[in-house]
Amino acid sequence: MSSRLPMFPLGVVLFPGTPLPLHIFEPRYRRMLADCLAGDRRFGILPPGDVAEMPEPGAVGCVAEVRVNQPMPDGRSNIVVTGGSRFTLTGVLDEDLPYHVGLMQLFDDEPGTGPAPADLERLRELFGEYYAALRQLTDSEPEAADLPDDPRELSFHIAAALETDADVKQRLLAERNTARRIRALIRLLPGLAASAMSALRIHRRAHTNGTGGLRPDILTG
Repeated sequence: MSSRLPMFPLGVVLFPGTPLPLHIFEPRYRRMLADCLAGDRRFGILPPGDVAEMPEPGAVGCVAEVRVNQPMPDGRSNIVVTGGSRFTLTGVLDEDLPYHVGLMQLFDDEPGTGPAPADLERLRELFGEYYAALRQLTDSEPEAADLPDDPRELSFHIAAALETDADVKQRLLAERNTARRIRALIRLLPGLAASAMSALRIHRRAHTNGTGGLRPDILTG
């Protein structure tokens, strides 16, 4: 059975159980936020369409639950949402509202699709290496990532943390098989970690002006 939900087409992918900060500035989405706060504090985030702003039925999104709202004097708001259930868009309603409203059907991963223990261990190992490189890129203190134990939640947590294209994340969101999602992450992470390490080497070299830590007068004297 389909349910009605305000929709926010956005080029950012929200995953279940993960936070996402948003800046709400367009008048129509200010109205949507006000209506959501007066109701159940939920709206849907889904990818924009290729032609129209709303995608075609069948698009996959995630329910956003407003956790923090910081209104500004000029009507804009900074909010933090947390991902709830995933959904499939089943239709778009023609309502007298400035924002989009859709019909959606919730779904979850198929039962019995848990990963092999070896895949879980490998995923944690690969993400640990990737996360360490990202921390160094932002000059943050090294620390272990706080990862959930549940395989499904773990896969969403890691997918949300990846610095990669929205299309890649969208495919991970739409996957209904936990083991397949985890294997996809295992295939993705080595390349992303290599890119992060390459960026880290450039970052470190820039900090030494390309001298490798030696004084310029030693190199030129």
